[in-house]
Amino acid sequence: MQPLAADEPAVIGPYRLLGRLGAGGMGRVYLGRSAGGRTVAVKIVHPHLALDDEFRARFRREIAAARRVGGAWTAPVLDADPDAPVPWAATAYAAGPTVAAAVEADGPLPAHSVRALGAGLAEALAAVHELGLVHRDVKPSNVLLTLDGPLLIDFGIARATDGTASLTSSGVSVGSPGYMSPEQILGKDVTGAADVFSLGAVLAFAATGEPPFPGDSSAALLYKVVHEEPELGALSGELREVAEACLAKEPGRRPAPGEVARRLAPDGAARLMAGGWLPGPLVEQVSRSAVRLLNLEAAEAVPSGPVGFSSPSVGGASGVVGGGFGPAPVMPEAEPVVMPGPRDAPPPSVEQPPGKVSVTMAASSTPGEGGRGRRVSCTVALAVAGALVGAVVGLGFLVGPLIGGTDDESSGGSAYSPAPGPASSAVDRSAGPPGKTADSVPSRYLGTWEGQATALGGTLPVGTFRLTVHRAGVGEELGRLVQTDQLGGVCTDVLTLKKVTSARLVVTSVGAKGNHAGCDPAPHDVQLTPVGDDLKYTSDSAAEGNPVSRMSKVK
Repeated sequence: MQPLAADEPAVIGPYRLLGRLGAGGMGRVYLGRSAGGRTVAVKIVHPHLALDDEFRARFRREIAAARRVGGAWTAPVLDADPDAPVPWAATAYAAGPTVAAAVEADGPLPAHSVRALGAGLAEALAAVHELGLVHRDVKPSNVLLTLDGPLLIDFGIARATDGTASLTSSGVSVGSPGYMSPEQILGKDVTGAADVFSLGAVLAFAATGEPPFPGDSSAALLYKVVHEEPELGALSGELREVAEACLAKEPGRRPAPGEVARRLAPDGAARLMAGGWLPGPLVEQVSRSAVRLLNLEAAEAVPSGPVGFSSPSVGGASGVVGGGFGPAPVMPEAEPVVMPGPRDAPPPSVEQPPGKVSVTMAASSTPGEGGRGRRVSCTVALAVAGALVGAVVGLGFLVGPLIGGTDDESSGGSAYSPAPGPASSAVDRSAGPPGKTADSVPSRYLGTWEGQATALGGTLPVGTFRLTVHRAGVGEELGRLVQTDQLGGVCTDVLTLKKVTSARLVVTSVGAKGNHAGCDPAPHDVQLTPVGDDLKYTSDSAAEGNPVSRMSKVK
């Protein structure tokens, strides 16, 4: 667990946050404690999903269903708020590493531990499937190892994202490359058999220390899952037979979870746990985690509502790295959020500024006055990174030529290749010919600007922007906008000067080549308007929530 940074929230709903447990494609997870002293894991979903009404509806339904899950080997959902500005859910917390962390630190688990792990997870899935639910994202990082047995976590959120417009529009499927079933990858109907496939992959990883479908890119992983047999290494005996059966390509050929549980633990998984099921080093690690949890001192209590930010969490232009993780959102109050620009600029007296900025831009986090500087995804369609990285699906995408392709796993999906630039018909040349660069952009616009942004009429913070404006003529590139959301997702827009008036610049913004699949590629107009000593950015992109930002000049 990592300590909370100064600019991270201290309260989510009724829970006081004690530290950060981790982060992934679906969001960020914190250790929280209720007023009554119960310790929970609080997961905040990826902020861009907050703009998706279909996601919210699914999240609400799936959380309600997940509350019914209460098996011995599952972490139940205790609380949630699907209607919060950024939805969140709280589950029971137990001290212990994930399978992924344990194997990375100490290598493969011994055979008896893998058998107990498989039996417990199989019993958990049997109970889940009896309720008519499918987990859809069983993987090493979603299984905790505790002294009492394994715990399957992350119910509700993974399934809630399936089918949402912001994901399906980018061709992304819910799951994790290398652990998704073939039918998930191919977009077919998903049943409990998909969880069994993932269970087999988890067992293989726990027993060998390597995933059964290795690969250097998401594309290669997905291809192997669909077309190639698993690599099970030195796994032998009944464990190998069970893993092979679970990893069958055809869903109908896989065993039911109950059958897997009976094969691995005829007398029940609890019997395997009773005499101690983890190796010595892991027992020590789990015990130390439990002691630290008991001795953990909660941070100073703060009232509900926005939590003050006191320092930036994302570096300046030279320090921004795509895919890095910024701070998590803070639940706002009902009144509009006031976000002053960087360097302690006074709060604007005009409409609350959100959105993106233009020109050579790298985002940085700047604390807002009074701690109101909260940031969320700057693009409605930001790709789901981490667990979903590169999971672009479709049968045609998974044929032989895939392997050796140029997909970059770290990009979170296939790169978007935008049009070469705004068509000449889209450029208003009233300000002069393209060659007239010396006087097209007034000096008051030149320089580097920074500011926080919001969307949806100022109700949803969407990131912090850095903009460097240089001279350009109509029809020429004015600069590039780099938008970094609070989870570290980066989208770059190319801004082309369209019109110069006495009051503002009008530019055409288009997604840059190399953006991840979740960035909005559609051309749209942006206005840059001087407001006092600041520069106001206003976008007409409804797909991004019409972001607005008021920026202060820093160079």
